[in-house]
Parts: sequence; structure tokens; C-alpha cells
Amino acid sequence: MDVVEALRQLGGVVVYEELAGVCTEWQIRRAVTDGRIVRLRRNRYALVDTDVHVAAAVAAGGVVSHLSAATTWNWKLKHEPARPWVTLPRSRRRPVANLEIRWADIPDADITRHVTRPARTVVDCAKALPFDEALAVADSALRSGVVDRRQLVAALRRSSRNRRSKASEVIEAADPRAANPFESVVRALARDVPGLRVVPQVQIQRVGRVDLCDEELGIVIEAESHEFHSSPAGLRKDVNRYTECARQGLVVVRFVWGQAMNRPEEVRDALNDVVIRRRRELGLAA
Repeated sequence: MDVVEALRQLGGVVVYEELAGVCTEWQIRRAVTDGRIVRLRRNRYALVDTDVHVAAAVAAGGVVSHLSAATTWNWKLKHEPARPWVTLPRSRRRPVANLEIRWADIPDADITRHVTRPARTVVDCAKALPFDEALAVADSALRSGVVDRRQLVAALRRSSRNRRSKASEVIEAADPRAANPFESVVRALARDVPGLRVVPQVQIQRVGRVDLCDEELGIVIEAESHEFHSSPAGLRKDVNRYTECARQGLVVVRFVWGQAMNRPEEVRDALNDVVIRRRRELGLAA
């Protein structure tokens, strides 16, 4: 059998013994020499177009994890990983350059094709990342449908006690209704504002669906993306939406991507001021 085709059928990354079962030693060596396949490390071979995160993990003797695993699962992230995230067995201590390394003995049940499974990936990210980044991962995982909250809770219980309470907060706050990481980050920032309780993707009569809303306070928060508001039709729709919000007595707060991602304190301060004023107007206790 052709070596490349054999590798594809075997999953793209294999140990030598698997490949030698269907190809000759000469075929394998020739395929490496010709650049048709690559030798990642001793006894490990892969297709040339193997995912860079998987290739890096296998070459290091570990598995793809955390943000790299989230990328492999095609989830949307706050930021793409600057370098591959790889988890190595605790017994392996040799330094590896240009990798984001974590150390853990991951059970085989939590790994598939050299990548941590979805539930394990969410829990790992929830423990290791800042809350807003972890929430974006968890929201996206739930939105994708490959994992549900029950599976996340079960995976958390199976995990080590280290940072378990932090991860529990992320999983509890995760919501598949969140439209994208931008919205997830804004929602994470809103959680830090006393007295503000927002829900994603709320349907408001004669307005339509808004990104975030505190229905008790009548506060609407929009995470504004330029691509959806740059046309004349988009502008007219925005004008009509926000005019209708004003007619209904709703306060609308709008943020652009750069504010949420790069100036979080600016977002928190603005929301805090709006909440204080709104609660005062409604005669609610501070």
C-alpha cells in the first residue's frame, strides 16, 4: 500500500509498528527521504499536512491540550494561541523550546488522536486561563454541541483538586447562547460589576435580539462588530433598533472589540457608572 494513503487511513500520525504492518521498511524510509511523510520523533511518523499543534505535541512526546486542543476542535477563542500548548507526562522533564508546556498524566480515556477530548479541554482551559478567555472557550464548546454541561461537570469532578473551584465558576457561567468570543469577554467583564446580571441573546419586542441584557435594570449591552454595521442597510437597522430601545426606556451601552479585548477597565468603569445611575433612577438599593 502507498505510504501516504496508509498514513491517512491510520489517522495521520502513527507509530512505526502500525505503518510497518501495511508498508515495507524501504517504502517508509523512501517516503521520508522524498518528503512525502515526516518523522516527528523516534518511532513516530506523520503526514506532511498534519496539524501543527498535533505535530508539535507528538514530536515532544505529549498531547495537544488547552488552547491548542480548543483550536483543533474548531472552537472560537479570544486569542489564537501564540505557540502550541502541549501537556507532557510528569516523568518527562526535558525542556522543549517554543511550546506552552503543562505537566500532567492524562488518562487514555481523555485523549483521542493525540488531542485532549472536549470536556477535558474545557476543564484544562478553565483552570489555566484568565476567566474571560476560559469563558470564551467554554461558551464555544457548548455552542458547538460536541459537549454539554453535564459532561463538563463530570470531567471537572474527575480532575485534580488544583484550581477546581475556579474552573467550576467558568463552567457554571458558560452559556451556549453566547454568539462569539467578543460577546463572551464582555459578559465576563459585566460579571465584575456589582448589581449587574446580564443574559446573552435576549429577544426584545420590536427591537429584536440583543447581545446582552439585564432585564431588571433595563440595560442593553451590545458588542459591536464593524462587519455587521458598515453598510447603509446596517446603519438604518441600528438606528431603528436603538430608537426603539429609547422608546421603551432601555439604556443601551455599546462597546467595540478593542475596548473589550485591550481596555477591560474602561468597559468595567462604564458599566459600573451606568448601573449606579440606573439603580438610582429606579429607586433600587445600591
